Amino acid sequence: MLYTSTRDGKTAVSASQCLLEGIAPDGGLYVPETFPQLSAEVISKMQQQTYEERAFAVLSSFLTDFSPAELRDCIHKAYGSGKFETETVVPLHPLADIEWVLELWHGPTLAFKDVALQILPHLLACAKAKQGEPCEILILVATSGDTGKAALEGFCDVDGMRIAVFYPNEGVSLMQKLQMLTQEGSNVTVCAVEGNFDDAQTGVKKIFADGDFNSLLLEKGIKLSSANSINWGRLVPQIVYYFSAYADLLQAGKLKKGDGINFVVPTGNFGDILAGYYAMRMGLPVHKLICASNKNNVLTDFFKKGEYDANRSFYKTISPSMDILISSNLERLLFELSGRESDTVTAFMNRLRSTGKYTITEKMQETLEQHFAAGFAGEEKTRAAIQRTYAQYGYIMDPHTAVAQSVYEEYLAATGDQTITVLLSTASPYKFPADVLDAMKEETVVKSEEFQAAQELVALGLPMPQAIRGLADKPVLHHTICAQGDMGDVILKGLETKI
Repeated sequence: MLYTSTRDGKTAVSASQCLLEGIAPDGGLYVPETFPQLSAEVISKMQQQTYEERAFAVLSSFLTDFSPAELRDCIHKAYGSGKFETETVVPLHPLADIEWVLELWHGPTLAFKDVALQILPHLLACAKAKQGEPCEILILVATSGDTGKAALEGFCDVDGMRIAVFYPNEGVSLMQKLQMLTQEGSNVTVCAVEGNFDDAQTGVKKIFADGDFNSLLLEKGIKLSSANSINWGRLVPQIVYYFSAYADLLQAGKLKKGDGINFVVPTGNFGDILAGYYAMRMGLPVHKLICASNKNNVLTDFFKKGEYDANRSFYKTISPSMDILISSNLERLLFELSGRESDTVTAFMNRLRSTGKYTITEKMQETLEQHFAAGFAGEEKTRAAIQRTYAQYGYIMDPHTAVAQSVYEEYLAATGDQTITVLLSTASPYKFPADVLDAMKEETVVKSEEFQAAQELVALGLPMPQAIRGLADKPVLHHTICAQGDMGDVILKGLETKI
């Protein structure tokens, strides 16, 4: 399997090179030249398989320059070493007969990013050896809250790797911020950026595209790579849990072989739902992929109107990991919708950079509507979904999952679609305990204090994960705040002070 760029269809690199580079030299995103197919029989056999075996079935079809032994080793280190608190890694929880929740947050940092970021360091270390890369790899990350900690946890003290994480100073929850600021490790840099996530993400992209800066790093024996979902190595492990959810529903007798399924995905950067689209392209019988946005509903407007317009107000919400206006992974979908015409994608991206918007063709819009639906939930609807789900089912969900639940309720009312539907639950309620607890109350007079709220969630019967216990007492180790234009200087200073 070779990989090409969304902006240059003539590019052809191996999986290991694709993973190491993170982003193509032309600024495009790497995509597989073809989509391997998993037959209905192969998918059905997954019923009897462990998550590790399911992961091997999917990853081996994409990462073809990894030997089976190498790939199984990476998979076992990620999912078989006790890092996840459940044996199934991504358990399914029933709400109603046709509504299920896929809990993706049982890893060490309580977010769905763990599913990919527990395996990515091992894949990159293997790829580095395959490519004979003598340089240290610096993983550069912009985060809206969850990717940062998950990446820090995955890459902390990994030989031959360094990591620098940038997050919006006032754009993450207290728990998310503390998880990052208390991160130990001799190879880590953590810095707040003045502005929102889009500012941090734009700064990271500029650093990748800065030839002079990259040359300076090379003189120091360092090359850049990414742990954001622009890196194929972040995206491909996420495809696995779509197949896993389907297999679990087959095993539970809720689906028969070949039955369709819906997935509702709360997303801002579009990587998580794109993985579902790729699963569909591989043969998973997906009926609809439902894109759920919060008040920053640029994706909802795109799906409904065919126009992507980032020229709008930015809102800080109680679902901060979705507070994004520039959805990087949408570029990969545009590549497929356009018939893999890299010139078309490049034109769209140039328009986005120069005007903040672009409009797809009617044909692309028709293709989009075949596979996707979309909706959004503002703050009141998000809180109402948390309260309603707890009242009806005794189930406690975080604000991002609540966005998905609210959007699904509206989709169901509008369509009457009785297809079995899985909501992707992307974070533990303990990452946002005050907002979750306050939403569950009929009336909130004073916003709850985070750690006190966490204790109240325990009293409601939700076990507190290990990652939260003791977090309040950990020392803050990172104090840097910078402007977007100073992110490169922060990286250089970090290289000087880290071992």
